Amino acid sequence: MTGTNGGGRPSHLGGYRRVLLKLGGEMFGGGSVGVDPIVVQTVARQLADVVASGVQVAVVIGGGNFFRGAQLIEGGMERSRADYMGMLGTVMNCLALQDFLEREHGIDTRVQTAITMGQVAEPYIPRRAIRHLEKGRVVIFGSGVGMPYFSTDTAGAQRALEIGCDVVLLAKGVDGVYDADPKTEPNAKMFDEISHREALERGLKVADATAFSLCMENRMPIIVFNLLTEGNIGRAVRGERIGTLVSTPE
Repeated sequence: MTGTNGGGRPSHLGGYRRVLLKLGGEMFGGGSVGVDPIVVQTVARQLADVVASGVQVAVVIGGGNFFRGAQLIEGGMERSRADYMGMLGTVMNCLALQDFLEREHGIDTRVQTAITMGQVAEPYIPRRAIRHLEKGRVVIFGSGVGMPYFSTDTAGAQRALEIGCDVVLLAKGVDGVYDADPKTEPNAKMFDEISHREALERGLKVADATAFSLCMENRMPIIVFNLLTEGNIGRAVRGERIGTLVSTPE
């Protein structure tokens, strides 16, 4: 098992052993509603390369390309119902990724969901998920944590902790964590490293506060990086210095 140096980068160039990749649903849609096959194909190809190297990979996907809970709530929908609709959207993304991994790359994949839907996925059972990973299968977690008021960022942190991952890989459409929104602030500066606490205190909108707090309390490192750069998933898994490392030192 590869160790990390105080909850951060791997202690040697061998990289990480078991990772949790958190993907935003918006990216799966390529900026529009639905699934963009080209984006999913790109993600599947990168994951196939990582799996071939012997790394155990679990994935959590958001559902923002189908439903944005905040927008539904603004339109008058009750919060819990809007959140459940978002959870169902995540499962559609999980099935799309599973299809590309199995059909194009021959990688055994299991979808596990926090909401029971036996015809399309297994229920989320941590020990079963770990066993799948040990057999070289990719495990994709859908429907968040199965409860309203919790984001898929929080689901990613919780699943990573429960199944014993070494790191959360937070894939975004930007290169890392900045001190301001780089899309609106051209002089925004990117952090190479930052602590969970500082990210929370600065109110940096990378992941929600619950996810950051979970990772901080349990010293789970997060690497925030740009998914849209080809090969970045592999670079992050190998421990190369890309993106921003968010960690809590010993």
